[in-house]
Amino acid sequence: MKALGKLHAKPGLWLYDAPMPQMGPNDLLIKVAQTSLCGTDLHIYEWDEWAKRTIPVPITTGHEFFGIVAEVGSNVHSFKKGDRVAGEGHIVCGECRSCRAGVYHLCPNTQGLGVNRTGCFAEYVALPAFNAILVPNEISDDVATILDPFGNAVHTALSFDLVGEDVLITGAGPIGQMACAIAKKVGARNIVATDINDERLEMARKMGATHVINTKRDPLLFPEGFTVGLEMSGAQKALDQMIDAMVCGGKIALLGILPPHTTLDGTKVVFKSLELKGIYGREMFSTWQKAIRLLQEGIDLEPVISHKLPYTAYEHGFELMRNAKCGKIILNWR
Repeated sequence: MKALGKLHAKPGLWLYDAPMPQMGPNDLLIKVAQTSLCGTDLHIYEWDEWAKRTIPVPITTGHEFFGIVAEVGSNVHSFKKGDRVAGEGHIVCGECRSCRAGVYHLCPNTQGLGVNRTGCFAEYVALPAFNAILVPNEISDDVATILDPFGNAVHTALSFDLVGEDVLITGAGPIGQMACAIAKKVGARNIVATDINDERLEMARKMGATHVINTKRDPLLFPEGFTVGLEMSGAQKALDQMIDAMVCGGKIALLGILPPHTTLDGTKVVFKSLELKGIYGREMFSTWQKAIRLLQEGIDLEPVISHKLPYTAYEHGFELMRNAKCGKIILNWR
């Protein structure tokens, strides 16, 4: 089968002929229909310091996908051939303290699809049935393909009560844009999105932001301050601006991956009594249930999808991402 992966310890990804995945009795074999590109994939493509420390070579990459069940393991009874599925890309051990307590997203032994184990940038992927998400018929193939990053936005945005709150979202990339839609849907009062890219800010406005600010050009001014902050950028400057803009007792959810030596002003955190929460992936599986319900209740993610390309055009997709000239990019494997 055709697959896309990191075959050499240097920048780039390569198309190659890979063997069919080996599935066990508790797995599904899924015919991949579509995948989407993620910032993590760009890190792997560019072979930055995180990728060098983390990614085994060779490996088929990719973790965001939609597909059709092709085969069902002998112990699996909750899925059948032909089911439409997405996948939770964090595969947990099932045996640690967190897993036994049912808080799977806190498993310290988590393996990432396309990061620590064979991923979904391929014609087929094997996945534990435990990690498969049945996609309702009313959700389109395109939206199903980006359920994973939408789950990140749902986990982050719903970490705190947003009803009637003034929300600051730093970073108006696709997940920040999705967070704008969630905040609007659940009843936030003001939703301010910041970025240094006007195109992304305009998309954030369309997705529900009440105000947008290009912080490269304009100061972040909001006289009353913010009660909830959603940090999506992974930028030191954005975090500093957010901490300054929070009211006393404000709550901040951190999704953006900040540089290793990021600093923060501890005196402001303490004297403003701020609450900071780190977000990794999705809560399994309540986030998925909430995400699907929000879509069924009318959140439209189609505008976040800017490009649909054949998988052979992946280089063009990464170039668009590198230059921030896109929303979510879907690669078609059919």
